[in-house]
Amino acid sequence: MTILSKIMGRTRVLISEDERALHLWKGQIMGVLRPGEHVLASRKDRLEIEVHNLVRPELVSVYETALFEKLPDVANEHFTVIRTAREEVAVIERDGRIHGVIGPDTKQVFWTDAGPWTFQLFDVASDPAIDGKLARRLGAERKFDNATVIAVGDGQAGLLFFDGAFQRRLEAGVHAFWSAGRIIQNKVVDLKRQTIDVTGQEILTRDRVTLRVNISAQYQVVDPVKAVMEVKDFADALYRALQVAFRKTLGAMTLDQVLEQKVSVDAEAAAKVKADMAAIGIEVSEIALKDVILPGEMREILNQVVAAEKEAEANVIRRREETNATRSLLNTAKVMADNPVMLRLKELEALEIVAGQVDTITVHSGTDGLMNDLVKLRG
Repeated sequence: MTILSKIMGRTRVLISEDERALHLWKGQIMGVLRPGEHVLASRKDRLEIEVHNLVRPELVSVYETALFEKLPDVANEHFTVIRTAREEVAVIERDGRIHGVIGPDTKQVFWTDAGPWTFQLFDVASDPAIDGKLARRLGAERKFDNATVIAVGDGQAGLLFFDGAFQRRLEAGVHAFWSAGRIIQNKVVDLKRQTIDVTGQEILTRDRVTLRVNISAQYQVVDPVKAVMEVKDFADALYRALQVAFRKTLGAMTLDQVLEQKVSVDAEAAAKVKADMAAIGIEVSEIALKDVILPGEMREILNQVVAAEKEAEANVIRRREETNATRSLLNTAKVMADNPVMLRLKELEALEIVAGQVDTITVHSGTDGLMNDLVKLRG
């Protein structure tokens, strides 16, 4: 049989179940070979067989155009063609599972026997948002080549931009959009309450004392669209508003006034900052001076002043106590003068104190003589 095939100029071609082949004779496409044994004319090596494995279901061949032009019925029988328009995206499914996504103005040809194939077209110009169920399927198959996924956390807001133009606000969650033919950007804004510190600001008071102050403010973004669209950086805008307000307010106060009102801020200045920030969607809830730092020589002078004030207060207290003690002694003396029994009790208390300080007492003139010698009071 082999000798006869050679004599007759024929070749045996074997195609397996997972293969298909393009048959060419004298450079022209003749058809598609299915699984099995094929005996084909092959005189003078004019036969060409291009074998394709169905593991790779896409048709990749230089003879694709010739096959569809010269043998359209054969092409329609063996191939599934999926084509997208200029503003379309196609989700291709193979036997119920997502096989891939092709972008706008694209054509792909698949071996029909490698399917079954289904596909769905999406108009990305009218609605680029991807349905949540489809987005989860694309994520599970890792087929986000033509899509953009945006995650917005709790306590945050996302601002969606298409080609640099603002579209809408995104709430917390996962959002997906077809990115084919456009640039998709997202800016995440934190909506939780935050603190901003303005540190080391040098201010000259009305009495020409240079201070360095640390300022603290609590704020919250209540309108993220305004906060992002109205100013370049809303945190920097708040920082500079606090700087200006404190320079203006503290510069009109003396050092003593600043120290007395350290935990509060001029109401008018605070109201100005809050109003300016409210205009760009920022709510400022509290503004306060954290620290007032004096120059070294000024701290020493203030320490001396405080020490002198405390010493004067201590002297006043001592004088007051001495006066009270003298008044108490005078009252006691008056009571003893009017009451001999009380005087006698005081004498006995004095004797007890003296007896506690000596080891031996010798009495020569009796108890009465001892008392008269110790204390002698006349009416």
